[in-house]
Formats: sequence, C-alpha cells, structure tokens
Amino acid sequence: MNSTDLWTLTTIVGMALVTVITRSFFFLSDKPWELPGWARRGLHYAPIAALAAVIVPEIVMTQGHLIATWMDARLFAVAAGAGWFYWRRGVLGTLLTGMSVYLPLHVGLGW
Repeated sequence: MNSTDLWTLTTIVGMALVTVITRSFFFLSDKPWELPGWARRGLHYAPIAALAAVIVPEIVMTQGHLIATWMDARLFAVAAGAGWFYWRRGVLGTLLTGMSVYLPLHVGLGW
C-alpha cells in the first residue's frame, strides 16, 4: 500500500467519523435540545434568503458579469411579475405575467 492510498483511506475514515459525530450530536444528550429564540426567528428568513441567493444572480448577471444594457427581457419580466404580485398576491399570476412579458421580448425581439 503506497502513501497515496494510505492518505486516501485516512481521509475517508476521518470524514466518516466527522459525519457520524456531527449527525449524532443531538442524540448524545439526555435532555431535550431547543434553539434559542434569536436562532428560531432567524430561520424564518432562511428560505427567502436562499431563494434570493439563487434567483438574483440569474436576473442581473450574464456569464458571470453584470448586465450592461436595459435591453434584457429578464429585467422587464421581473418588474411585471413583481408588479402583479404586489397587486394581486398570487404566485401563479406572478409566474404567468413574468413569462408573458419574457417570452415575447426574448424570442420575438431577441433580447
């Protein structure tokens, strides 16, 4: 067994131990474990923060760079969808409105 194989085996065993220990951490205690109030309140914002982290770069960037022109169908689609959601508070209408603006601009005008 050469040193690379030993290093790989040691790494795999170490990662397995870390995984088992961190996942069983909550089972090691006899008393119930509760999140502090500030952490529980913070978790209410986690889904919207994750969604924003995924969606916003797709809207304002192209190939890793900020868009440089207003002639981008995504900007107008987002504005229309946001307007619909602000007006009606419906998710389906927001999607339909955004796509009804995006598709003609993107496919029809090539934006």
